[in-house]
Order: sequence, then structure tokens, then C-alpha cells
Amino acid sequence: METIRQNKISKLLQKDLSKIINQLSNELFDNSMVSVTKVYVTKDLSIARVYLSIFAAKDKKEILDKVRTHTKKIKYILAKQIRHQLRVIPDIVFYEDDSLDYIENIENLLK
Repeated sequence: METIRQNKISKLLQKDLSKIINQLSNELFDNSMVSVTKVYVTKDLSIARVYLSIFAAKDKKEILDKVRTHTKKIKYILAKQIRHQLRVIPDIVFYEDDSLDYIENIENLLK
């Protein structure tokens, strides 16, 4: 169970990371849309697990790899934005959120 502080930091990171990824979308992703669906922060606030939902992409793994290679740049921009709210910026680990694919698969099976 997450603490109140973890929830607040998760929401702050989700909001700011969404803006950053939106700004970098032209540079990183061709015509695909990437959104931050959920952020989980560890109890010691050292690691943030960021789940990305990727739409309209030919190869989702390729886009996720591009995001992972730009993790340092994303963390630097994030640190500049939230430096007055957090003392230590957590390390960011990106994962693919495949819940929408799972839901779509279930709907296709039920038809």
C-alpha cells in the first residue's frame, strides 16, 4: 500500500513527465502518441516506475527503446522543473502499459 507522500509524488511526476514527453514527441516518436498512464514510486522515493501507453505505432518496442535511451535527458528536464518540490529526483524506469491491448483482446474474444 502506498503512503500519502508516495501518491503525491507519483501524481506530480506523472503530470510533469506527461508534459515532457509531449514536448519531446516530435523528436522521439514519428506519428505515434505516447502517454504516461501510471507512475509508481518506491517507499524510499529513489525509483519511479513509469508506465507508458503507446498508440498508433508500428513497433511499440522500438519507441519504448527510444524513450529508454533518452532517460537521462528526460530526468534532467524533470529535475529542472521540480527542483523546488523534491530534494532528490528519483531514477526513472520506463515500462510499456499493455492494459489497453489486454482489454482489446478480451473484447475480441467476447465477440
